Amino acid sequence: MKFVLHPLSKLFFIYAIVLSALSVSAQTVKNNKIVMGVIDSVNSKILKETRKIWVYVPASAAESIYAPKKYPVIYLLDGDAHFASVAGMVQQLSGTVCPEMIVVAIPNTDRLRDLTPNHIGPLKNSGGGKDFISFIELELMPYINLNYPAASYKMLIGHSLGGLLVINTLAGQPGLFNSYVAIDPSMWFDRGIALSYARKSFAKENLTSKSLYMGIANTLPEDMDTTLARKDTSAATGHIRAILNLKDIFQKEAINNKLKFAYHYYANDSHGSIPFITEYDALRFIFRDYAIPQSLTKTFFDKNIPSGPIIAKVEAHYNEISKNMGYKFSPPEDVMNDFGLNLISANPKLAYTFLQYNINAYPNSYNVYDSMGDYYNAVHDKSKAIELYQKALSLKEFSDTRTKLNKLINK
Repeated sequence: MKFVLHPLSKLFFIYAIVLSALSVSAQTVKNNKIVMGVIDSVNSKILKETRKIWVYVPASAAESIYAPKKYPVIYLLDGDAHFASVAGMVQQLSGTVCPEMIVVAIPNTDRLRDLTPNHIGPLKNSGGGKDFISFIELELMPYINLNYPAASYKMLIGHSLGGLLVINTLAGQPGLFNSYVAIDPSMWFDRGIALSYARKSFAKENLTSKSLYMGIANTLPEDMDTTLARKDTSAATGHIRAILNLKDIFQKEAINNKLKFAYHYYANDSHGSIPFITEYDALRFIFRDYAIPQSLTKTFFDKNIPSGPIIAKVEAHYNEISKNMGYKFSPPEDVMNDFGLNLISANPKLAYTFLQYNINAYPNSYNVYDSMGDYYNAVHDKSKAIELYQKALSLKEFSDTRTKLNKLINK
């Protein structure tokens, strides 16, 4: 069968290829090794120890053709266990499902101490969760902000006891993060005291613009479902009963506290296998409105629609995301650039409008002038193309641009 690409699908197809190419090129290879990130460290006065951190930064941060930008940050508990999967997932989904993000993974030194909210007698080192969150807030976050291109949007992800810390942080310091991901949280800890704390806190908090996604694993005994588990009183169902009770609290209070909450019961996943699929679904839920809708992009090829209203709708899309998520998301330079360049033949007026938007929004970027030079070159306006290429080269010397400029001058 011959494959025929519908004209309205052409942009989606081109854009998908562009993004796929970016994903491939985002792999960093050094000395024949694929490098995902760096190991850094923070000297903590609060914890009285030096803490290692594993940090993934999007490859675009090292690209000099675009204007410098800042990235939302994921803080990942049990970082040594989940760094590779979360960093790889973020890299793959960036630009289509979610924005590019930095991942800061925090490996454990004393997991029981750091992730539990209070001390239990038999568990000698338990109860250091408050200090650990203080370390993240007062030492780790400032360090990341100073040394990495970090934006103010922050997400906290935790599994098991890490999930317990996520819930306690949302209950006690909801403003510390914008979004939260709790993976099969250990709400049973200390006879469910955190559950009572959550019930009181979420009844009075205003969580507008905050998001929580929770994954629930199948930890049920054989021949038992969640309905029967709720009625059970044995220790075998204590873990999942506590999580189901927490889910009920969120569903009840979300109407009043405005929390954007979703959960899923993963019947085919155990406590150990649930993190990956929960993290994936969490990103899709939290950033569910991030992608520009096809109802808008399909208008890009319609030359009868004025360019101004289309750009206004693109801006309105990002403004709506910003309003819902409590953080300013602007149309990314690379996205607007790709739209502009790919539309030069199909819809030149709209292509120009996308590229001019970038010049206005990112006036110090070499790329915006180089791309506008490509536009004028394509529409055979030699003098304007030369002017734009020269402007680009005044900001950054780049061999491809120099070659294009010399070719035009020597015509």
